[in-house]
Amino acid sequence: MYATISLILNVLILTSAYKSYENYKVYKVIPESDTQLQILTDLKKSGFDLWTDVPMIEKDVRIMVSPSQENDFVDYMKSVGLDIAVAITNVQSLINDQLKPSTTQRSSLGSLTWTEYHTLDKIHAWLDELETMYPNIVSTVTIGNGTEGRAIKGVIIDYKSGQRENPLIGMIEGGIHAREWISPATVTGIIKEFLTSDNTDVRFVAETFVWHIFPVVNPDGYAYTFTNNRMWRKNRNTLYSTTCGTDDDLSNGIDLNRNFDYVWNTVGASSNPCDQTFAGPSAGSEPETQAIMNYVQKIKGTGNMIYYIAFHSYSQMVLIPYSHVGGADVLQVENYGDLYEIAQRGLDKLTEKYGTQYVAGTSLDILYAVTGSSFDWAKGVAKIPIVYLFELRDVGDYGFLLPPESNYSQQ
Repeated sequence: MYATISLILNVLILTSAYKSYENYKVYKVIPESDTQLQILTDLKKSGFDLWTDVPMIEKDVRIMVSPSQENDFVDYMKSVGLDIAVAITNVQSLINDQLKPSTTQRSSLGSLTWTEYHTLDKIHAWLDELETMYPNIVSTVTIGNGTEGRAIKGVIIDYKSGQRENPLIGMIEGGIHAREWISPATVTGIIKEFLTSDNTDVRFVAETFVWHIFPVVNPDGYAYTFTNNRMWRKNRNTLYSTTCGTDDDLSNGIDLNRNFDYVWNTVGASSNPCDQTFAGPSAGSEPETQAIMNYVQKIKGTGNMIYYIAFHSYSQMVLIPYSHVGGADVLQVENYGDLYEIAQRGLDKLTEKYGTQYVAGTSLDILYAVTGSSFDWAKGVAKIPIVYLFELRDVGDYGFLLPPESNYSQQ
């Protein structure tokens, strides 16, 4: 009965102002020269949505193409000698599948299950519920609001509340890019494991640290993906709205993961409001960004902050700071060797258990160069010793539209 009602509500949402991606396709292509790379990069100016933020030579680039663009796109790619292949035949079909609850039986905690993707209101209500269920362990916290006023809400998990001096602290962030639904799903799953798992290693991690966990740090953008545009990425700051050609709404937001005050807007970011990677008018300009930076500095003063971990999708990677350095320059991070070894050991265990293949390294070395990200700021400015960004599943078959069957525990 619950699944039926949920599906009906989702259909009602989709039949209002929700943008349709019916017969939109995602093509994949691998540029082999600077000229080909520039051709693909320039597609943004014609209104194409590059799912690959920063195309690079000899790396897979994914491009979403509307039905009205397709013939011209295919002809143009042939004319410039680029080989393309269809990766996703109908984006809307995958969106529809995402809104259907999985039939696979999974455990739940309180009112939340991991058989479907949940709205912001549902996630926030569940966080409040946890405070009631675990009154001596869980407390909710709101660290700020989005540009439209929605709360940036999380929980503090502390098994020894008020009983320890200078506690070890960790912080987990999800949902900074709105369309990456698997991120909040994974972060809520981590909360569940910290509260219910009987695995000795999980129990040690959960109980040794005071955890500050925020499933959705871009609340307005995330809500927008449920009500208006499933593929929305940025926040909903409309102050820099401008004409974008095919879709002026593209300018109504800033990429929060390019807005942090560390090597801001240097590479892998844009000054054009119409771009998905628009870094904003200045470093740390956005209320969501300010909330995270201020909160991290605040909790650092309450103990020994060891971890900052951010969850994104997709690519199956563990990124290590800094995202704009590679090769021998990775040693600018004084404990890079330790960070790499810790990541690799964890990935080996992940592969052993699930068969899932991840790679580790800086973004420049294994993905693309980026500046202004939250986890780079956490390392470079806040000086937190152990910092990672997880790019979750998959490697492009579903992209941002991973079905509910892909349980967070199998990431």
